[in-house]
Amino acid sequence: MSTSVERDSGQIITVLESLRQAVAKGDSDMARELAARLVEEDALSLLLHLPERELSRLFDIVGDEALAEVLSRLDERDAADILEHMSAAQAADILEEIDPDDATDIIAEVEPEFHETILVAMEPEDAAELRELMAYPPESAGGIMTPAFVAISPEMRADQAVAALRRVAEEAETVNYVYVLDEQEHLLGVLSLHRLVLTRPDSPVRELMFDDPITVAVEADQEVAARLLTERDLLALPVVDSEGRLVGIITADDVHDVLEQEATEDIERLGGSAPLSEPYLRASPILLFRKRIVWLLALFMAQFVTLAIYDHYEGLAAEEALLSLFVPILIGTGGNVGSQTVTTVIRAMAVGEARPRHFLRIVGKEAMTALALGAVMGTLMFVRGAVKGGSDFGLTVGLTVLVLVMWAAVVGAILPIALSKLRIDPAVVSAPFISSFVDGTGLVIYFTLAGALLHLNAT
Repeated sequence: MSTSVERDSGQIITVLESLRQAVAKGDSDMARELAARLVEEDALSLLLHLPERELSRLFDIVGDEALAEVLSRLDERDAADILEHMSAAQAADILEEIDPDDATDIIAEVEPEFHETILVAMEPEDAAELRELMAYPPESAGGIMTPAFVAISPEMRADQAVAALRRVAEEAETVNYVYVLDEQEHLLGVLSLHRLVLTRPDSPVRELMFDDPITVAVEADQEVAARLLTERDLLALPVVDSEGRLVGIITADDVHDVLEQEATEDIERLGGSAPLSEPYLRASPILLFRKRIVWLLALFMAQFVTLAIYDHYEGLAAEEALLSLFVPILIGTGGNVGSQTVTTVIRAMAVGEARPRHFLRIVGKEAMTALALGAVMGTLMFVRGAVKGGSDFGLTVGLTVLVLVMWAAVVGAILPIALSKLRIDPAVVSAPFISSFVDGTGLVIYFTLAGALLHLNAT
């Protein structure tokens, strides 16, 4: 594995060096070819290492369109860093070639003192688009939409609409849909290019359009918009304001980044850490400390409860020495089952497969699953315990596994639903909490069953 990575790194460095040589020689054709190879090899971040003079010369030789393609593949922070090493005019030319929604994300990361300078250097129409998009919250539907859509009048015939589309062929090719608007820009319907081109030329647009399109409010959360587009298998999702005016569209490539971001945040929360606000390699140790310390301290303090419970049963453990030997595996089993359950339920809730109203179905499903799991693991534990301490002891640890697995699964099913009802993100609490909770309650279950089945005295 390491050999492959080293070989890939060597190839990337060779491409970069060749690119520098092409820039130095003024070989524009070779420079464009090598820039395209950087895109294909996913080595765009290497542009960050080019000195300002080489970046400026690269802009002159390769051109703003080619560099715009390169920057659009970068993380917006890396792209912003590159723009800050260029002149305002060069940065403006590049941003004008990038889709407005992506350009908005990039310029939002540019240093404030350079930010406005770039906007002033841009074409007024392009700058106005970016300013409008920047007015929406970054994590809203408006924050990820693009204003590049094709609109037609409902009074047009099909041939008139096709003629209008030829004048904006680029947008028509990328959008796949045209949007039918009235004079006040209210969305009346949606029409696929395929249907428009293949229909009779004299067919009225009003009769061809789908007049009940799925839309999303401009202020809606970006994850809501992303889920709506993917669940309905749409190529584009119209975004409307409070009065029903079409202000933009969200496309599949827009929601890909959103879903990746949301999935990353959920994974970080499942580990008991607050999501990072920037890429991992950019995060400082201080930021990582701040994101992790709160829940780590909370869970650390929770372990004192487990310690107190164990101390309470110290006499019983001393009377039957084997009890202490099996504590780690029993508690670990409960924690594993609980973590599996909360992770499964949280994921189902996140993708819309489960809702709080499905409470009984979720708990029942997990309880039945846990019964089967507990029976298998409890049988194995009975055999192991019987070999070590006799049949009574085997029954104790085997039954403990069954009860503990059932308990952990039921709690793991209830917890995410309860937290969501309390408007607390279940992902950030559930998995770490379930382990600590099962540790403490598992000890109570274990020693209570041991005291009853082995006729031991806890005092």
